[in-house]
Amino acid sequence: MRAALWLMGLFAMAVALALFAGNNQSSITWFWSPYRVDMSLNLAIVLLFLGFALVYAALRALAALLQMPHQARRWRMQQKERAMNQSLLEALSHLQAGRFVRARKAALTALSTELSLREGGAALPYGERLSATAHLIAADASHALQDAPLRDKHWQQAIDTLPIPGNTQDDEIREGAQMRAARWALDDRDAAESMRRLGELPLGAGRRTIALRIKLKAARLAGDTHIALDTARLLAKHRAFSPAASASVVRGLLLASIRDARDTSSLQQFWLSLDEDERAMPEVAIPATERLIELGGEAQQARTWLLPVWEHLLGHPSPRTEAHLPKLVQVLQSCLSKLDGAWLARIEAASNAHPREPRLQYLAGMACVQRELWGKAQQLLTRAAPLLQDPLLRTRAWQRLALMAEHRGDMEASAIAWKLAAQAMVVLPENPAREA
Repeated sequence: MRAALWLMGLFAMAVALALFAGNNQSSITWFWSPYRVDMSLNLAIVLLFLGFALVYAALRALAALLQMPHQARRWRMQQKERAMNQSLLEALSHLQAGRFVRARKAALTALSTELSLREGGAALPYGERLSATAHLIAADASHALQDAPLRDKHWQQAIDTLPIPGNTQDDEIREGAQMRAARWALDDRDAAESMRRLGELPLGAGRRTIALRIKLKAARLAGDTHIALDTARLLAKHRAFSPAASASVVRGLLLASIRDARDTSSLQQFWLSLDEDERAMPEVAIPATERLIELGGEAQQARTWLLPVWEHLLGHPSPRTEAHLPKLVQVLQSCLSKLDGAWLARIEAASNAHPREPRLQYLAGMACVQRELWGKAQQLLTRAAPLLQDPLLRTRAWQRLALMAEHRGDMEASAIAWKLAAQAMVVLPENPAREA
């Protein structure tokens, strides 16, 4: 539609021009003493148009001639800028390919080109950010080459190059430089320096995944399990690891925290810091309870810690139950003193619900011993002892039967039980007679 309108307009102009020029009888006389020039109006208009075109062309040619030095300077600056960008790309590619010497050389070339542009009065609007990036590449390459002094020099130059306060991109580059310095300190096995570098980051940058990964490694290197555990939880929340890997890392840190506890108060404080899901993990609750007993904690509190695990394992039978039940029985057996009726009922209910599980029969028998239910204890232990696969539990069961036989004066049954206990070939850490 637009082309048709243009075509109609051209036809209209052509018609108007033909009507004006065809019937135009006007003439123009030029007086230039002593000359006189007569010409038609049409010729005068054509000559004026040609003169204007000639003057315009001459002025354009003169302007182009005067602009040639500026164009040449601009072309040279563009060539330098392209060479600078090319050097920076080469530095990045060499750094990723592991050619660290070439990467540093290319970064220095980019820096020298940017400096020449700035000294030539053609400073780039992004020159400071480009220089800082080139310095960081050179610092990374120097770190890989084990040249710490040159690495620190380039890092400091990168920080000094960026303006303060700067725009968002300047802040991003500065934060990236801080993270790299923290990573370098971690590579140098300097956990304190790495944590200090991370502490200088803004709050938002410090919670990024890469910063949290560095913080986790630094905390584990420094042996600070509390910070490492909090960081691992944040990483798990951000889905920085797979669910299995996150669970493994958190579980390992929880076990390390349990081992680091030196008294019952610190262990209880650690236990209160856990959430419900972590307290119900057999991999955590059982070692924590065992550590509490080692530190001299109360048996009632130990049983309270084990209650969620007990209910979960016996309420949801699975291969996982089979893996954790032996350790659970051993730990529970060590904290049966002052056993209350509620726990006795739980243990008896479990042994009745799983009559083919000798470990539960053994635990029920030991619970009955604590409550001085001798007849029931003898019945349960006699049934469980021959079926126990764990040598330690089997030995303790026969030893307890031997002690009970001695207590009621049946020396023949006691001798048989002691013989069977000796055949288990397990050396107990405590004297069974002292347990009695």
